[in-house]
Amino acid sequence: MNKEIADIRKDYLQKSLLEADTAANPIAQFTTWWNEAVASNIDEVNALTLSTINAAGYPNARIVLLKSYDEQGFVFFTNYTSAKGAELAQNAKASMVFFWKELERQVRILGSIEKLSDAESDAYFNSRPAGSRIGAWSSPQSQIIANRDILEANMAFYAAKFGDAIPRPPHWGGYSLKPISVEFWQGRSSRLHDRIKYELNDTQWQKVRLAP
Repeated sequence: MNKEIADIRKDYLQKSLLEADTAANPIAQFTTWWNEAVASNIDEVNALTLSTINAAGYPNARIVLLKSYDEQGFVFFTNYTSAKGAELAQNAKASMVFFWKELERQVRILGSIEKLSDAESDAYFNSRPAGSRIGAWSSPQSQIIANRDILEANMAFYAAKFGDAIPRPPHWGGYSLKPISVEFWQGRSSRLHDRIKYELNDTQWQKVRLAP
């Protein structure tokens, strides 16, 4: 074992998470923590790890950006033909993890995935900067390409083709993760962390404490 790596450690001392201090449902609790994270000026506060399952049965994780959330789910956007898109088409179950190290907090979300409507995807796509909209057309996401020149050439081609009227590509849009389980993790001293988990039982959320 690499001793220098193994010796990296931090004691978590900032906050606690007691059952009495949590909301009755996980979306309300997430909103409390989200607002505190935003107020803390965390860089890319909406960054999360999204894990899907590939065709060989292995979990496949990457960072994506949360674009909205409500009682119905947590929303992100991507290329439907990307690796994550292909995996979600095969197995529409996924997990998300937020890690706000400045607050010594994690949120873990497990659930099923549904595509957003065309209207919802169009609305978000049209709010993006022009460069990002052209980029959605220009990148054959997750496919092998010979060099970056291909991307630059695609960018020039689609910019000339569309001008200022850039439509949403049919292969690009949004997904919503519908949660069945949400766990809130608050770092505590001596690795005795607080873990409060909400589990969906039919239509009711049940709240339990997990040992760290």
